[in-house]
Amino acid sequence: MAAVSDRLPTFPWDKLEPYKKTAAAHEDGIVDLSVGTPVDPVPRLIQDALIAAADSPGYPTVWGTPALRDAITGWLRGRLGASAAGHRNVLPVVGSKELVAWLPTQLGLGAGDKVAYPRLAYPTYEVGARLCGAEAVVYDDPTELDPAGLKLLWLNSPSNPTGKVLGKEELVRIVAWAREHGILVFSDECYLELGWEAEPVSVLHDDVCGGSYEGLVAVHSLSKRSNLAGYRAAFIAGDEAVLAELLEIRKHGGMMTPAPVQAAVVAALGDDAHVAEQRDRYAARREALRTALEAHGFRVEHSEASLYLWVTRDEPCWDTVAHLASLGILVAPGDFYGEAGATFVRVAFTATDERVAAAVKRLG
Repeated sequence: MAAVSDRLPTFPWDKLEPYKKTAAAHEDGIVDLSVGTPVDPVPRLIQDALIAAADSPGYPTVWGTPALRDAITGWLRGRLGASAAGHRNVLPVVGSKELVAWLPTQLGLGAGDKVAYPRLAYPTYEVGARLCGAEAVVYDDPTELDPAGLKLLWLNSPSNPTGKVLGKEELVRIVAWAREHGILVFSDECYLELGWEAEPVSVLHDDVCGGSYEGLVAVHSLSKRSNLAGYRAAFIAGDEAVLAELLEIRKHGGMMTPAPVQAAVVAALGDDAHVAEQRDRYAARREALRTALEAHGFRVEHSEASLYLWVTRDEPCWDTVAHLASLGILVAPGDFYGEAGATFVRVAFTATDERVAAAVKRLG
């Protein structure tokens, strides 16, 4: 046990605890903008679908029900422009973090193999590489990487933490390079439906992949767009050969999305109204926080999509964290996401309207 855990970095959120205590001591309580966890209600139609499927005494299937696969493929074709998507191109997973952390192991990677991800990135990409003993490599432009030994390339658009979006032409270029060198691409697109100043595009879009999913897999989650973080509802889509292999492994590992959650996902993917309603909530919170942060002396960079504002005062990120904690506001330090974030903080706009208003008042 210790040998495996010793491969991993210190769990970053533990470092925030002293600042959380400072923020919590504010007379009006803490405004926690550090973690992008949904706080708004699960839409009623999704709750109803979960409840209706609550009497599920048997084991669910790893591949999911035909109804679930229909819902996912329909969404892929209608929302992502992946016109060739069929059942063999989809696989439900038990939340996207589980998939990211264990994917390199499930792909059989190990010592001598390389896993690449953006220089500023979700920490779990590195964790996945470390768990299997592969070498973690960061990039600014993936096509400048040495392809030798590179087995898995992570893309993340919209980015967590920066909100940066990769344009269609850039995706076409990266996909062509990866295919030329036989490198498997996994594109984390969990924030794709939360574009503000840019329209995110999937690697599975016909214009990007040419209608072929060879060497490409996209990762999607319902945590953000449907407030389902507590349901652990996500799926991957793309290369049927890769997904078939993962399906076999996950069958043996018992990695099954619970049957009531599968039914809830069907309802969620079949309804656009709740997605638009949630987007409107986030748009208002984003605008309020952005205006207040800029007035307080912050500069916002990227942040054209996702649930975060990537901001700086050109000082060490922990100084910024301490300053905001003194105002009762907790944010995530940029170095959680890589050394390149050392002067930035990530501000989530997933708090309630009341808490966002409190933060705006304190920043003023």
